[in-house]
Amino acid sequence: MSRVDLAQQRRFYAEELDAVCAFRTPGLADAFAAVERERFLLRGPWDVLSLSDYTPGLAPSARKTADADPRHVYHNVGIAIDVERRLFNGHPATLASWIDALALTAGARVLHIGAGLGYYSAIMAHVVGPSGAVVAVEVDEGLASAARANVESVPWVDMRHGDGTHLGGGTFDAVLVNAGVTHPLDEWLDAVAPGGRVMLPLTVQMQPTIGKGFMMRLARDRPDGWSVRPVGMVAIYSAVGLRDAALEPALGQAMTKSPWPATNVLRRDPHAPSAACWFHAPNCCFST
Repeated sequence: MSRVDLAQQRRFYAEELDAVCAFRTPGLADAFAAVERERFLLRGPWDVLSLSDYTPGLAPSARKTADADPRHVYHNVGIAIDVERRLFNGHPATLASWIDALALTAGARVLHIGAGLGYYSAIMAHVVGPSGAVVAVEVDEGLASAARANVESVPWVDMRHGDGTHLGGGTFDAVLVNAGVTHPLDEWLDAVAPGGRVMLPLTVQMQPTIGKGFMMRLARDRPDGWSVRPVGMVAIYSAVGLRDAALEPALGQAMTKSPWPATNVLRRDPHAPSAACWFHAPNCCFST
């Protein structure tokens, strides 16, 4: 396939994502049209998952593409990074909607926890441009090394190996946590600038490496702290080393109280649990 034809395929893919997600972020569709997804994957043929492959209660089986034609990766499918670990480069429309909710602008500073092979880090870097910065963190040393090579041509991406608990100072306008957690870490919340946003998947463990729960949008936009908006259900790879097993039962109970999380505020002040607390953790409380 010619480079021109592949560029056209990538543009169509970006326009489809825009049509599905109704992007509000300037430059996000252009980022999906510009960043070469195949450069951030293992060599094809690829193991892929579409949304129709999921059966409630069962781990979906990936399907193999017919060949290594890069056109196969420009669809709304998850693509395996490691099939055995159920680790995928996620469904583009899902990740695109999360990135769009961060309301990125040129010059913004972004923290990406769970960068994988760096594809979505590169997407966000394209949006914020060289006047901005992306700090991307990946706990798997092999993936972090490969991701660092993948973004080598984008000097405003700082790809790090780590678990995201030691950020080294600085503040961020946006934080994307791309792995399931039981609670937001203080290190992340403390690093968010006034007006900044966080996309946080709160999950309970359902399978050895996969958790299910809700994606929460946190915004440091209140005079007294943080607003919270649940944005959708999520099934996602669980964060390594960042979950608190002692919180799992309480989080599971919170998620079964109602079909939708009853919370619009994140409190960080010490207080006793009350009826207003949807999920009360030692370092914060999702409340009303």
